[in-house]
Amino acid sequence: MFENLTEKLNQTFRKLTNKGVLTESNIAASLKEVKLALLEADVNYRVVNAFLKSVKVRALGAEVMKSLSPGQQFIKIVNDELIRMMGEENHGLHQANNEVTVILMVGLQGSGKTTTAAKLANKLKKDGKKVHLASADVYRPAAIEQLQVLAKDLNVHCFDSNVDMKPSDIASKAHKEAELKLANYLILDTAGRLQIDEVLMGELEEIKSKISIHEILFVADAMTGQDAVNVAKTFHDKLDITGFILTKMDGDARGGAALSIRAITGQPVKFVGIGEKIKDLEPFYPDRIASRILGMGDMVGLIQKAQEHFDEVKAVKLEEKIRKNRFTLSDFQDQLKQIRKMGSLTDILGMIPGMGSKMPQGAAVDEKSLVRIDAIISSMTMKEKEKPNLINGSRKLRISKGSGSKVSDINRLLKQFAQMNKMMKKFSSMGDDKKSMRALQNMMGQGGGQGMF
Repeated sequence: MFENLTEKLNQTFRKLTNKGVLTESNIAASLKEVKLALLEADVNYRVVNAFLKSVKVRALGAEVMKSLSPGQQFIKIVNDELIRMMGEENHGLHQANNEVTVILMVGLQGSGKTTTAAKLANKLKKDGKKVHLASADVYRPAAIEQLQVLAKDLNVHCFDSNVDMKPSDIASKAHKEAELKLANYLILDTAGRLQIDEVLMGELEEIKSKISIHEILFVADAMTGQDAVNVAKTFHDKLDITGFILTKMDGDARGGAALSIRAITGQPVKFVGIGEKIKDLEPFYPDRIASRILGMGDMVGLIQKAQEHFDEVKAVKLEEKIRKNRFTLSDFQDQLKQIRKMGSLTDILGMIPGMGSKMPQGAAVDEKSLVRIDAIISSMTMKEKEKPNLINGSRKLRISKGSGSKVSDINRLLKQFAQMNKMMKKFSSMGDDKKSMRALQNMMGQGGGQGMF
């Protein structure tokens, strides 16, 4: 996400690196390039102008830190203003006191409301909340069935809606059921349209009049850019939206909707969808997003991803094996599986400071490389995994046939694994220095073995 914008901004910042001082002239030239980059990213024109005005005032002001170069000063100012434009902090979901918190999901048809409702339910369930789902989309029987299937997969209760019921009646009955069963949250999916119409708005307003709504979340397809922002403003004017969820952020290289929507409506982006899987929903943190846009990575997000898939028992065993120099290909395979659970390698590398800006525009890490390595190791016997030195020419031929890979791929894997083991011996020779061991363990768990790919 934001790939195009990141590249354009980094080009601008590089030009400022060798400047002795920030002057009105070079600031004006840089702002012109920043403006073009933001407009190409489909950021709202009025938002761009307000943003540039703030940056210019600060860049010419007295706040410049003497210890930083002009380029760094300018980047810091742009970073600060990006954060401010997007809302400064993450705004979590409201939770009502002593009653069911009702979340109304609204938006146009095709924006991903139903799937996002399930993703949100999954996130709340992981946080220890009791969640109920209900579909008030009586125009699309498939939507009701889809939500029921997703709820079953999540082991979350879903109200038994049917197309003969009024949306407001579904909302009312689902709410009563959630109250009786002491649910913490009721997530109510609603119908969409190809475009805004009075019937749609009337139904949503009727639902609001029947039950107490605590959150109205507008679900928008981020890839539609300014169209999403314009529709969001219309919904907000009618319904008082409390927040936004942007879907398909992983496929949006521009980012205009994410950068504009809060400035236009005054309401925050609360979550972003970053993939098709049920777990692919993340809180929207303006500071982390700004950092990624400017090519600075997102180490906090990366660490959180690692922690979500961290197995304490396995980690202790791994540490012991490294200490005793018993790290095998089976252990390495297990670490790769944990990395794959964290998401795509391209996204992970983009979260490492400096890595995103060093990757060529449009470049992506070969995700299939992890699958190939897994297939190669899976085609080995247990003895071969424990003692790679046993793998001679005939064994390599057998492994290559079993994994559908080339002998050269196997040679490369074995060579790099040997190099990794040498590095581990250095760490293990440090004795009981737990900090060193933890550093190595974190490197393994957070993608440090990328040289293997």
